[in-house]
Amino acid sequence: MLGTILIAVLALMLLGVLPIWGHSRSWGYGPSSTVSLILVVLIALVLTGRL
Repeated sequence: MLGTILIAVLALMLLGVLPIWGHSRSWGYGPSSTVSLILVVLIALVLTGRL
């Protein structure tokens, strides 16, 4: 249950930090790649049953 909630929150955060929005256009791809990496690691942990 916790893993599903974390995945949903991180997916929404990923949408918020994409550089297509006006507020994050000057940030570049740094924040979106960081959130993507965390999301991939979290999905791997959920699929292996460690979270």
